Amino acid sequence: MTEDLAKALPVEAHRALVLHDRRLVVDLIELTLNHGLFVVRAARNLSEAEAILAEWQPHITVVDMDHDDSTALLQLLGASNTLTRSVTPVLGLTQRGDLQTKLKAFDLGVDDILTVPFSPEELLARSIVITRRATGADRPIVPTISLGEIEIDILNRQVRAGQSVVHLSGIEQSLLYLLASRCGRVVNRDEILDAIWGTDFVAESNIVDRHIRSLRIKLQNGYRHPRFIATVPGKGYRFIPTFSNRGWDDEPDRDESSTR
Repeated sequence: MTEDLAKALPVEAHRALVLHDRRLVVDLIELTLNHGLFVVRAARNLSEAEAILAEWQPHITVVDMDHDDSTALLQLLGASNTLTRSVTPVLGLTQRGDLQTKLKAFDLGVDDILTVPFSPEELLARSIVITRRATGADRPIVPTISLGEIEIDILNRQVRAGQSVVHLSGIEQSLLYLLASRCGRVVNRDEILDAIWGTDFVAESNIVDRHIRSLRIKLQNGYRHPRFIATVPGKGYRFIPTFSNRGWDDEPDRDESSTR
């Protein structure tokens, strides 16, 4: 997150430290937790986390429990607040959803654990609940999140743009979050599969394209005149953080039959 953006957020925004070495996941976490609720800083390893903690005390830490430095960071967090006799609350992330992994994480001091891939709304809700327990601050669990000129109600899975409201499925909403989190950069099909369906998922060859097409239909996003999602031939998809009212209040784009 840039320094200017951090300064622009409300002073009451909570601070969230993220330990994860995959930029795509970090971007998704940042997009989900920002919007005035959290200021996010990310570390790829223990040394980067130590540098952040030396000058910046988080209200919550999101830790990839599959990371080699996860245990060391949890030990560091447990020792960093000894004067107040409290430990920085931790939300653990793991690609292994078995009971043994979860029990080990709780034994290491994690307050809650979420299996990857996760839904953005669940990540946000759990993060707010954890910080609310630790700080006593009463925060709404369901804010409206802005993606460019789109607004999303994450509880009701509604997208508002112009005068129109559309309802998204959980996968469609996760797709929209994932693409938007890359700030106009290309996300390829393998990255989408990994982030939304998980590394162990055996996918049909066109599952990503089918869900992109479904999302585009609901957003009235024509292939030749993309309003929110552009196809980059041979590479993947890119979110366009702008909004055109064309198609919302009239007929949908006629190009939808060629949506890929």
